[in-house]
Amino acid sequence: MNTASEEYERRLQSFTGRDLHALTPGQDPVNQPMIRHWTEAMGDTSPVYTDESAARATGRAGVVAPASMVQAWTMRGYAASVAPPSARSGFDELVDLLDEGGYTSVVATDSELEFTRELVPGDHIAVQEAVESVSAEKRTGLGAGRFVTTLKTYRDQDGRVVAVQRWRTLRFRPAAPEAAGRPPALRPRPAVNRDNAFWFEAAKDHRLLIQRCASCGTLRHPPGPCCPRCGSFAWDTVAASGRGRVYTFTVNHRPRHPAFSYPLVVAVVELAEGTRLVTNLTGVAPEDVDVDMPVVLDWLDADPDLSLPVFRPAATEAS
Repeated sequence: MNTASEEYERRLQSFTGRDLHALTPGQDPVNQPMIRHWTEAMGDTSPVYTDESAARATGRAGVVAPASMVQAWTMRGYAASVAPPSARSGFDELVDLLDEGGYTSVVATDSELEFTRELVPGDHIAVQEAVESVSAEKRTGLGAGRFVTTLKTYRDQDGRVVAVQRWRTLRFRPAAPEAAGRPPALRPRPAVNRDNAFWFEAAKDHRLLIQRCASCGTLRHPPGPCCPRCGSFAWDTVAASGRGRVYTFTVNHRPRHPAFSYPLVVAVVELAEGTRLVTNLTGVAPEDVDVDMPVVLDWLDADPDLSLPVFRPAATEAS
């Protein structure tokens, strides 16, 4: 290791244990309206989040917030995220140093949460973030990079710890473009198991199937061994009509994988039958995609071993 590399490593490791963000209160206290919005969006029907009597029946004093909402109580609004910073933070300095080393791209890898107590309406949560570790350079499929692990400590209005989150990201140098003449990269392989193998086999024949409970008739996706409504393990399938609508979508620009073209539109499509699946949209510019836009099924033969359903605007069906 040369002197310049040693000095860079020393500067990078000096962030271990350092605060990236000082203890910062959330903009609003824990409140019932946001709990309701969250549970409706997530499809969490537990009554302890919205029904006082149901919560008391479990031994609680009243309704509680879903544990996984802890981060939401401290997230800044859009206006705060685009406002000019009043002062540079430790986070800004760390990102600058990683950029200096060529680690200009980022992808989140995992998050571990430990909860001390349930939050209730009226709690006011603050968060502090510090660096736990910066790894040595690793070789990954995305490029050479470093795993940066931080600890977010969540405290209530009395300063007591209510949760700790270990947050890990990969900061990496984007891999060089494929050299001319090399075969194109394959799409990442799906995790095929005995519960979903039928779905991928049907896709090879350009058939989009939906798993159906043979006992109560409930349709479900993604496939699974047990009906979430009645608990039956008996199931069959129905063929999807191929019509649907865009339930929600995002446009991906980073990180880049050589098997995809960017910008990449990733959508949740709600089929006419009522189930939803994550897919790509084709034949449409990202700026022309809208929620509730009618779409129709198309097929992507990614390679001889992988065919996947994609969707295009219904308006292009006749073209």
